[in-house]
Amino acid sequence: MTEINMPANARRIICTLQKAGFEAYIVGGCVRDVILGKEPDDWDITTSARPEEVKKLFSRTIDTGIAHGTVTVMFGKEGYEVTTYRVDGKYEDHRRPASVTFTASLLEDMKRRDFTINAMAYNETEGIVDHFDGIGDLQRKIIRCVGEPKERFDEDALRILRTVRFAAQLNFSIDEKTQKAIRDQAVFLKDISAERIHVELTKLLVSAHPEKLRTAYELGVTAIVLPEFDRMMETSQNNRHHLYSVGEHTLRVVEKVPPVEALRWAALLHDVAKPVMKSSDEKGDHFYGHNETGAEMAKRILLRLKFDNATIGRVKRLVLWHDYGMGEMVTLRSFRRSLSKMGADLFEDYVCIKYADILAQSEYMREQKLANLEQLKVYYQQIMEQEQCLTLKDLAVTGKDLMEQGMEPGKEMGKMLNTLLDHVLENPELNNRESLLALAETLR
Repeated sequence: MTEINMPANARRIICTLQKAGFEAYIVGGCVRDVILGKEPDDWDITTSARPEEVKKLFSRTIDTGIAHGTVTVMFGKEGYEVTTYRVDGKYEDHRRPASVTFTASLLEDMKRRDFTINAMAYNETEGIVDHFDGIGDLQRKIIRCVGEPKERFDEDALRILRTVRFAAQLNFSIDEKTQKAIRDQAVFLKDISAERIHVELTKLLVSAHPEKLRTAYELGVTAIVLPEFDRMMETSQNNRHHLYSVGEHTLRVVEKVPPVEALRWAALLHDVAKPVMKSSDEKGDHFYGHNETGAEMAKRILLRLKFDNATIGRVKRLVLWHDYGMGEMVTLRSFRRSLSKMGADLFEDYVCIKYADILAQSEYMREQKLANLEQLKVYYQQIMEQEQCLTLKDLAVTGKDLMEQGMEPGKEMGKMLNTLLDHVLENPELNNRESLLALAETLR
């Protein structure tokens, strides 16, 4: 019998329920993760006890989802979700059941779960309970629905996207019958909230295999949740700098950046405007202005998916600046001005995106592009070490200093401060109070 070393408090909950005459098991993802040799994030428990019976057995509980049979049992700040076996009623909106009925049967509860690899339970008395060969599918590295895939997706259409997400996280393939159901029912994703789609897409993107987004495209999933990606996959790039379509190039960029939400989304959307900005002549395809248009498109996409403003702002800025500095060699002076506009806080992320972008292109001018990027890193290091002024807040004088010099507050003062910053960006040595006040005097 396979033994699972569960946390002491999870064991305590199960033993307490069993002593009271109820069945109880850890269930779902934690069982799957332990079999795969991973440390589970959560240890969920399922039981034949009704919520009110669970509450009587433990001194501190929270009604986190009591209508659906879930009570959280607390031990200090540590909580464990305990859910009663249940059978879901009819699904009317591809999102949630119209009703929930509690059952005394673990098997009936397992029948409603999404995938075989998530439909396993365990306790120390019986070992692993695996009615649907989840262990076999883990060994075969397959994502397969419990029972009929069409029924599972009809119940909750988000499972369509979760299928690809799990395939990406585990590097598994998707069972053929499950694939067919996804193709037939992907349109149901229109009924799912943007917030839930956002979460699943992000988990897919920051996984070890974000290239599985290609599978989502092939199965018709992105056509519903991210149609812009379909256009990228279908847009060729016939010029010396590229080997792949916009979409295939993009997937390779995403793979090469660290698995951080803003970075992976910026990588995914850095060329999102190429399909709409494409033009062609005898020299091949061109995408003039795709970074500016792409920044606005990225903002609209992330707003649609209900992202927070900080992530939207960072991704938008990265898309806007991702093509910077890859032409002729940039001078320190012009880089300092660009860094002032870009924001020094963005530079390291820009380097990650740009490096991945270069490696996902053809070898044409690759050495020169990489050399240019290395030069920008040298400039950046120099500016940071010398603490050179890049913004108004770094300026050695303030509006108060100008007022003491006799200048009235208002638009003219704002213009003067920006003029002084412009001079300092040109000549960093000017950034001292005496020199700037003298310069302000001559400019008035």
